[in-house]
Amino acid sequence: MRKLIFLPAVVLAAAMLSTAVDAQDQAAGPDGHHGWHHHHRGGAMMHELKELNLSDAQKASVKALFETSHQQLKPQFLALMTQRQALNAATPGSPAFQNAAASLAQAASAAASARVQEEATLRTQIYGLLTDAQKSQLATLQAQHQAKVAAWQAEHAQAQSAN
Repeated sequence: MRKLIFLPAVVLAAAMLSTAVDAQDQAAGPDGHHGWHHHHRGGAMMHELKELNLSDAQKASVKALFETSHQQLKPQFLALMTQRQALNAATPGSPAFQNAAASLAQAASAAASARVQEEATLRTQIYGLLTDAQKSQLATLQAQHQAKVAAWQAEHAQAQSAN
């Protein structure tokens, strides 16, 4: 019974991750490369970097860091796509389907873990490129962002309780 509950959750999580990878690939420019402004890794920090008036050298360094990060994660996400294709090719309910689902779950877990670790490394590297004034401005922008999120969450919670 536990397997029956666990499997749909795993398949759903893998599908969501696969969709995110596909969406990221579709965001590539005509040459197949992602501009540094198209990346979503780093979350709000990436949006805030645009407001820090980075020098051309800093922008080039950030872009290089993103490209390196992307290349490091690419093999894992390609393996994930292969696992996804194996699951899609298998007949539901068959032993091959169960094995493919288990393999996809492991690949998705490994990819998610690698992505979180790589994002932390990337954010640390980018932070190291900033001047002290930019670090201070970034802290202010992040605090403002967190205040906006908290206000939105409070408003959303209020609207939900009214329904």
